Amino acid sequence: MNNQKQQKPTLSGQRFKTRKRDEKERFDPTQFQDCIIQGLTETGTDLEAVAKFLDASGAKLDYRRYAETLFDILVAGGMLAPGGTLADDMMRTDVCVFAAQEDLETMQAFAQVFNKLIRRYKYLEKGFEDEVKKLLLFLKGFSESERNKLAMLTGVLLANGTLNASILNSLYNENLVKEGVSAAFAVKLFKSWINEKDINAVAASLRKVSMDNRLMELFPANKQSVEHFTKYFTEAGLKELSEYVRNQQTIGARKELQKELQEQMSRGDPFKDIILYVKEEMKKNNIPEPVVIGIVWSSVMSTVEWNKKEELVAEQAIKHLKQYSPLLAAFTTQGQSELTLLLKIQEYCYDNIHFMKAFQKIVVLFYKAEVLSEEPILKWYKDAHVAKGKSVFLEQMKKFVEWLKNAEEESESEAEEVRSNGPRHGKQLKNGENWIADLPDSCWHSEPPQVQPSKPVITLLHYFCVNCEICCLSVPLKWNKIS
Repeated sequence: MNNQKQQKPTLSGQRFKTRKRDEKERFDPTQFQDCIIQGLTETGTDLEAVAKFLDASGAKLDYRRYAETLFDILVAGGMLAPGGTLADDMMRTDVCVFAAQEDLETMQAFAQVFNKLIRRYKYLEKGFEDEVKKLLLFLKGFSESERNKLAMLTGVLLANGTLNASILNSLYNENLVKEGVSAAFAVKLFKSWINEKDINAVAASLRKVSMDNRLMELFPANKQSVEHFTKYFTEAGLKELSEYVRNQQTIGARKELQKELQEQMSRGDPFKDIILYVKEEMKKNNIPEPVVIGIVWSSVMSTVEWNKKEELVAEQAIKHLKQYSPLLAAFTTQGQSELTLLLKIQEYCYDNIHFMKAFQKIVVLFYKAEVLSEEPILKWYKDAHVAKGKSVFLEQMKKFVEWLKNAEEESESEAEEVRSNGPRHGKQLKNGENWIADLPDSCWHSEPPQVQPSKPVITLLHYFCVNCEICCLSVPLKWNKIS
């Protein structure tokens, strides 16, 4: 028997020593704060010296790790506790935004400090945006003066691109909105922002982050109206912002109008119902008729799938537009509306190449249907047209415009003759007499002698070709008195 004591098994392996650089450093913002505050105290209120100190300190201090602490100190003078208050047991400095003078020039100088710091250390961009979002949520914890300074600073930083407009989402916090803090803060912010840029630049920035239609959310739900917003910001000296929001609201209303209009047309709703709806929306949203006729035209042209063959699309268009002429006529009661429609037709025919040859036929159809009248057509031809397809469309309209001019001249002489010799349009006189005219044998547009009198608009000598529905030239008519 072997009495020799057996050795117990042991683990064998190699132990590695952790390198000092790999050891996890303890998070200690207090020590970082002390270093920053001490340096700021030594620089004093000279913001150029402050910028140089911050630039140099980035090489020795961990800005990436303590970004929130750094920006707390630069804005509030020390580390902020939840809610926006400064901790009592922490060091503070007066070299900060909240301790500075409450004027735009001072805030512009502080903005330069932040700009230089973030340009030098690009990784601070995200941390700074997060800091500003947090500060906006803490607005109730700050004094009115501190809020005003922060608002002016934020406006300047938005103007020079240091901040993205998405940070404004924090202002839609329910408690801030309810107590009116958001709206008051926005007044100071937009004043400094517009002072640095202009309303167009501000609008572009808001549009990039889809915030151009949300500004009314700065007010509680029961006050979210264009009238209240306009009154509040106009009285605060921001008339341009008020006008911008009013325009945005109108644009939104127009989009909704077009969407609903297309749905009503696709359902085949009666024209009288559609007209009533559109007129109510015009009144409700203060949309002028020239704008509405553009919306109606676009809606009408989008309700059909057009033929791709040029020789067939004109016939299809005439048939379709003839059906919708009563709807279009309801919104061309003003000369400017008629001119707007003419421009819309021109642009549409140019943008859709298959319609290039249909322009004149559409205009003549609308003239016959009393959607368009002589004066706007003549004005369009003379100087109100746009460059798109100008030479093609003017050539198409040449003969028709000449006919309109001749008809206009003849109408004046006809009117004088009617006053002298009696009426010549076939209507019954007060004394019971009737007049009738012999029809001409042909028209300039088509050889066959198939013509019919149109409903008179300006001249008493209007005739249309039955085959092609195009206006014929006026010709001398023999009028006969009948009992």
